[in-house]
This record gives sequence, C-alpha cells and structure tokens, in this order.
Amino acid sequence: MMKEAVLYVVVPCYNEEEVLEETTKQLKLKMEDLINKKVISSKSKVMYVNDGSKDKTWEIIKNINKKEKLFTGISLSRNRGHQNALLGGLMTAKEYADVVISMDADLQDDINAMDEMLKKYKEGNDIVYGVRSARKKDTFFKRVTAEGFYKFMKVLGVDCVYNHADYRLTSKRVLDEFANFKEVNLFLRGMFPLVGFKSDVVYYERNERFAGESKYPLKKMLNFAWDGITSFSVKPLRFICTLGFLILLVSFGIMIYSLVRKLTGNTVDGWTFLSISIWFIGSLQMISIGIIGEYVGKIYSESKARPRFIISENLERK
Repeated sequence: MMKEAVLYVVVPCYNEEEVLEETTKQLKLKMEDLINKKVISSKSKVMYVNDGSKDKTWEIIKNINKKEKLFTGISLSRNRGHQNALLGGLMTAKEYADVVISMDADLQDDINAMDEMLKKYKEGNDIVYGVRSARKKDTFFKRVTAEGFYKFMKVLGVDCVYNHADYRLTSKRVLDEFANFKEVNLFLRGMFPLVGFKSDVVYYERNERFAGESKYPLKKMLNFAWDGITSFSVKPLRFICTLGFLILLVSFGIMIYSLVRKLTGNTVDGWTFLSISIWFIGSLQMISIGIIGEYVGKIYSESKARPRFIISENLERK
C-alpha cells in the first residue's frame, strides 16, 4: 500500500490581501479533510509565495504562519511575475514534499478537484492537469480569445493542454527533472508536457474571483500569449520566410506587368497600385523585423542567465 504522500499546495500571491483570509479558511478545511481521511500526510502544508506585493500580503502570510501550522510561505525579493513566482514556489516546495499542487489565490480554481488529482496520482500519474470544463462565466471576448489562443498554439506545434492554466499536480520526480529547464522566458503550461512521464486530466468548473481585481488585464494576457508563442515555436520565423518567397513570385508578376505597360507607352497609369505596393511591402518588412527582433531579444535574455527568482524570506526554515 502506498504511504501517505506529503503534499504542498503552492499559491502565488500578488496584492491578495482582500482574499487571503478566505483562501486560508477554505484551504485549511480541505487540507484537514485530506489528512483525516489519510489521503495525505500530516506533514503536508500550503505554501504562499509573495511576489513582491505592495500591500499587506506578506504580513498576512506571516501572521497565518504563526497561527496555523498547516501554512508556510516564501517571499521573493521583488515582483517577478506570476510564472517566476510559481516556479520559485515549486522549486522550494519540492525539497519538502512528495507531490505539489499549484493553484491561484483568488479561489477561482476549485479546491475540491484536489481529491481527484490525488486519486489519479496514486494511480500512477506524475502530472495531473486541472482543465476547465466550460467557460460560461467568462465574457464573450475572453472566452473567444482564450480558446482561440489554445487552438493557435496547437497549430504552431506547441504541446499544451487545452483549457489548462496553472492548476496542476506534479510529483517530486517531475519537479526534479523540471529543475533542469533553465530558460528565463517562462511559459509553464507549455513546459510541463515536455518533461514527459504519465499524465492525466481532471475537469472542473472555474469559479468567480472571490475578491480583489484580476492580476491579468488584457495587456498582460496579450504579453503572456505572445511570450508563449515565441518561447515554444519557430513557425512565425518560417512563416516570414514563406511569405518572402510568395512576395518574390508576386514581384515577378508585377515586373512583367510593368514591362508590358512600358512597351505599350502607358507609364503614367498605375501610380495608386505602386504606392499601395510600396506601403504594403514596407509594413511587411517592419513586422518581419519586429518578429525577428522578438526572438533575438529572447536569445539576449537567455544568454545573460540571470536568476529567475530570488527568495528573501523562507518561513519554512524557521
């Protein structure tokens, strides 16, 4: 019979003072229930990751840690963004846990799905992805753009789980292997499938945010999507090359057309066509240079090999 696994639940937090007390309340009930049922070890904990919050998030985490033995936390030296904060929590938690579940602090991820995740882990799965069963509570714009993003990533050849964000279970051995991934530009939901090992999915319905504001406004969502595309696929570069050849073929046609017009003495006509062509080609060149520049910029970031996160405080050591 498999021994009771030590579970750590990693929760990145950025300015979450409005929701932390309720999150703690619900997670405490869930963890105690799992411990009492002997699904997980009594050594299991929830690890909050303070991502350089500007409000009282870290003070609240420290107070929770003093009152509740089930809760611990780490604080990054400054704000590094959700993906880096999550990575910092995962890499820290794996030193204490047999299995880690990552989730957001806003209570949108259904904590009851943890039961099914742990069941699938005990069945031999090293990664269990939390997948949204529906997007009924999203706005039409968000639903269309989010689902379109996953489909577009699939077209580009990126192996990511459809409608999965960062609610997932990972075993210690997966995280040990994941530590060998050194890239600075993080897109975790696309990186974990690269590790391999046996995996499964758990479907759940995402809830409304309990309190506070979303930390992913449209601008951040677009930047995140663009990072995901350029970090995992070179197809945009190949598309530029293909487009270049197509334009070359078109230019031969235009050259023949221009020669015919010259020989027939009709050289004044076509000014509109010429000006439109120049602006179109110029715009295409600028876009192409921008895409190439994005990849060069990522190479620049990776070559510096700066640390992806720095932990200033770790309550687990106390």
